[in-house]
Amino acid sequence: MNRTAQFRSFAEFYPYYLGEHSNSTCRRLHFVGTSLVIALLAYTIGSGKWALLLALPVFGYGFAWVGHFFFEKNRPATFTHPLYSLAGDFVMFRDILLGKISL
Repeated sequence: MNRTAQFRSFAEFYPYYLGEHSNSTCRRLHFVGTSLVIALLAYTIGSGKWALLLALPVFGYGFAWVGHFFFEKNRPATFTHPLYSLAGDFVMFRDILLGKISL
């Protein structure tokens, strides 16, 4: 599918998103990054150290982009579909936890 294709819904986008994450190391790096984002967000809310929110994109995108550029060998979907891609990160995280997607 064309990377710049327009999707009418997240349900249309998600199969494309999963296709862009076929490499298990890339999926693992996404899982680690999303785990760190969730942990840092929880810590930030609990501690009130709001400046830590600035680190969220570093953890989330840093791990994911390493996965894409070095293992998946593709361009992250976040460059063309940022909101759907962000949602895809969390849905894939959930699907990995539920055993629907393997690491």
